[in-house]
Amino acid sequence: MDSPRQTKAGRNDPCPCGSGKKYKRCCLQNQPISQERLWTRQREASDDLTRDMMRFAARKFGSQIDEAWQDFNMSDLPDALVDRSTEDQIFMPYFLFHWNPLSPSGKRGALGNGGVVLRWYMLERANRLTEMERMFLHQATTQPVSFHELLNNNPGVGMTLRDVMTGSEIQVVERSASGILRQGDIVYAQVWNLTGLAILGCCAPLCIPPGRKADVIGLRKKLRKRVARQNRDLAAEDLIRYAEDVRGTYLSIRDSLYAPTQFCNTDGDPIEFHTLTFHIESAEAAFQALAPLALTRTKDDLLEDAEFYHAGNLNAVTFDWLKKGNRKISTWDNTIMGTMRISSNTLVAEVNSGKRAARIRAEIEKRLGDLATHRSTLAQTQEDVFEKSPKRKNAKTELEAELDSNLMMDPEVIKLAKESLQKQVEAWVHQKIPVLGNQTPLQAVREPDGREIVESLLLDWERHAENGFSAPDIRPDIQAIRKLLDLASPGS
Repeated sequence: MDSPRQTKAGRNDPCPCGSGKKYKRCCLQNQPISQERLWTRQREASDDLTRDMMRFAARKFGSQIDEAWQDFNMSDLPDALVDRSTEDQIFMPYFLFHWNPLSPSGKRGALGNGGVVLRWYMLERANRLTEMERMFLHQATTQPVSFHELLNNNPGVGMTLRDVMTGSEIQVVERSASGILRQGDIVYAQVWNLTGLAILGCCAPLCIPPGRKADVIGLRKKLRKRVARQNRDLAAEDLIRYAEDVRGTYLSIRDSLYAPTQFCNTDGDPIEFHTLTFHIESAEAAFQALAPLALTRTKDDLLEDAEFYHAGNLNAVTFDWLKKGNRKISTWDNTIMGTMRISSNTLVAEVNSGKRAARIRAEIEKRLGDLATHRSTLAQTQEDVFEKSPKRKNAKTELEAELDSNLMMDPEVIKLAKESLQKQVEAWVHQKIPVLGNQTPLQAVREPDGREIVESLLLDWERHAENGFSAPDIRPDIQAIRKLLDLASPGS
């Protein structure tokens, strides 16, 4: 793209600085236009046009804006987590330039046609539009809204973006977003190619993290298949034709990122604490029947901290329910599935998911038969537990915190923790990952799409480590993972 100083215009052409004057009467006799001045003038002209269109739309189509919001969200009941005000900077351009209430949902877009608001606006205001305003409207209707990945940025000045869908790269002048986004971030946006520079015509407020790049690549695969019969690559006009598919992917990512975090156990089940209570005829009989659930631990080991009556009979004992291995972390020999507490004539089993609750109840009733009677099952979400537990009770005592702090300053403890974490992290390359189509990272990097997804996952992993999800001295060495996968470092 030519720099602003190389911009050429005829003497009688509109001046590219946005003043509205002819070039010969504006900048021809002055020094070349700076990029700052050019960007400011064009941005101000674009903002003025948008405000005028919004006033027009409020007068002509104000009563239909809720219908447009539903169409934008592809739902009669848009997610309550996302209100219109948070999405205005991407919704309003859709409403002004693209919304067509008469077009059946899912119908392919037509290149350059624009929506109903724009068409009515052109009928009423066409004779008063400047050449620059016509250029803005042309860009708004002929450029695709796509997913752009930040390759590098110059905060407060601009950034280089790569369209994840088509692979095209472009430098855009952008003051605010360039100071916020980081390498690997993805934005759902439209790029306008104006006279002398490129800008973001519209941009969703949500910054899509690298870990969600797989969603975009999945869309890219689908659209590539649609154009494959024509023996060509995916192009910008295809993104306009399939704009609903593109927006649908954005909405899916948006809604999942705005939704409350769902924590899962190592089986992949949502965390939900279940407490099952049984009446038992005999503590000793219950222990003998259930002790094998502790796998490698012998009955003598389990009874070391048990309580006994004076006569020597078992009164109370607590032990873990274990299973061999772990489906997510291959380096674990066993997984704690829950806790069993036997006390006199009561048995309490505690687990952290509905599936585990059903499984342990079946085990208890099978092993104890008539010797155990189910009394109750109490289920609580994480929110329930946090709300009911006083903060002081949940917090560690000052002594415990000091002991933990001293422990984590021990070089030997840090070394062992780092080695254990790195062992688990490196085992990841051999695990089947759902987002990779149940391939292992080692298998996925053999083809371009899989390689791109794995790189985005590693970048996201590094982000989490930087943001304090692990202790400063105990962080995974992601570069070691890249070497195992034969991947280059970001930006190299």
